[in-house]
Formats: sequence, structure tokens, C-alpha cells
Amino acid sequence: MRILVTGGAGFIGSHVVEALLEAGARVAVIDNLSTGFRENVPTAAVFYEVDITTPEIGDILNFEKPEVVAHLAAQAVAPLSLVQPGFDASVNINGTLNLLEASRHAGVRRVVYSSSAAVYGDPVYLPVDEAHPLQPITPYGASKYAAEMYLAVYRRLYDMEWVALRLANVYGPRQDAAGEGGVVAVFRRRLREGAPPEIFGDGGQTRDFIYVQDVVSAFLAALKSAGEEALNIGTGKGTSVTELLEALQKVSGQQTKPRYRPPRPGDIRHSVLDPAKARAALSWAARYSLAEGLKQTLYAPDDTPGR
Repeated sequence: MRILVTGGAGFIGSHVVEALLEAGARVAVIDNLSTGFRENVPTAAVFYEVDITTPEIGDILNFEKPEVVAHLAAQAVAPLSLVQPGFDASVNINGTLNLLEASRHAGVRRVVYSSSAAVYGDPVYLPVDEAHPLQPITPYGASKYAAEMYLAVYRRLYDMEWVALRLANVYGPRQDAAGEGGVVAVFRRRLREGAPPEIFGDGGQTRDFIYVQDVVSAFLAALKSAGEEALNIGTGKGTSVTELLEALQKVSGQQTKPRYRPPRPGDIRHSVLDPAKARAALSWAARYSLAEGLKQTLYAPDDTPGR
């Protein structure tokens, strides 16, 4: 199978590329390296240093002729979207639309999109299922939802198959501290440095932390599935920030007292996704426990610049 991965030099995207190559796919990668690293891309993949907002991607897709596109390139920092909403929209909305147009003309059969739990906003109930109201509280969440709507439109207009994976808080090797699951990367770095971890608020806020390899398996399943829908990709279990730090300390054998900071404005108190629909649609489920995922993350080599 010929597959093109946008954002394939980034945290999640590079893991997806590795898994696709191992499965025997021919993989091309598009990434502008604004947050990703060229060293993350395996040499077996064809690499294009291009921004998804530029006309060049049309030529690339016409040349590569992928059957399927895994779209992970994004402006993925919710706080930044509050400061630069126009930039956020230019990447997440206009960039996605540019990619869809290029995919349509290149004959792409299916697009698997990396969406986010941010489309739900502040949960009305937990765990959050796909029937939950879509009420994003940041431009980032709004832009991810808008991209989902374009996918649905392109299905109706051009018969292009799609699935949107609404990811919980992803963590794992190669992650920086900026993304939604970045607290794990921050804690990891500070524990390695012997510095006190910082907790914003009282540490009681909960998130659904999912290990990156579980997300990778969801992408691979979605690339081969036949449905057109949005699916939650999470563990269905909430972990408080305090519990997360305690779990990391247990894995690392380090006991460092945290430093508490004032709560950050706009932070959601609790967020947990219900993955039941993905289990039914993709025959997928998260396999890694938090302890197992943290162990893999904590002891992963620092093989990427900037980590």
C-alpha cells in the first residue's frame, strides 16, 4: 500500500511511519520541520520538507499517488491558538483544506485525520463519548472540529473516505513539552535533571493519558477500515496529575517533592474519553497500562535533537 503521512517527522507521526514501514507499506512523509525533526524519519521513507499550506503538496501527491493519507501535521498547542488564532486556523483549517484538494486530484481513496479531545471543550459528563456536545473552548479545538467537517463534506462531494481520531492525552518517546500530553515529557525531563516537577493548581485535575504505541495501532486500524466517522482514542481511565507524578516516581525510583504553581486560566478540570465506539469500529483497544507506558517513555533513549 502507498501511504502519505503529513507531520511524519513529529512525535506521533514518526511512530506511525515506523509502524507502516514495518507492515510493508511504501511511505512518503511531508513535514515542514517546524516542530518535527528530520532524524525522526526512517531512511526507508521518502521525505519532503514542505508545509501543508503550500501549493507544492499537490505536485507531491500527484507524483506519489498514495492510496491513503494519514494527516497528522498541525498546529497542536492550544495556548498558542489563543495568542495566534489566525496562524492556528491557517495550518489546521486552510492546511487541511489544501491537503484535501491535493488528495482529491491525486485520487486518494481515504484520509485518516488526527483530531483531538479538544473538540468537546469542558465536558458535560464523563467519560466523554462521541455523542457529547461539541463545544470547543479554544481556537485550536475549533480548528480541529472545522477540519472534521471538511472531511465529511469531501465525502459527500467527492466520495473520499475518512475517519477522524479524536486523541486523548498522548505521551511517549520523542514528545516535547508543548502538546496536550506534554506534562509527561516535562515531568520526565525534570526528574532526569533532578529538578522539582511543577504542578499547576492542586494536582487533582484528571486526564486520559494514552501511550503513543496504542495511538499508532489505532491509526493502522483506521487506515484499513471502511467507516466514515469520528472516533475517540483513549483509555477510558482518568489519572490525576498528582497520580501521574507518583507513577513516574515509582517507575524511576526518584522521590522529588513537586513545586505547586497557580492554576492556569482555562484549564479543564477533568477529561476522560470513552473509547467504546473505536473498539467496535476498529477492533482496537489500548493495551499499555499507565505504568508500562511510563516505563517505556522514561527509559527511552534521547535519540532526537532537542529532547
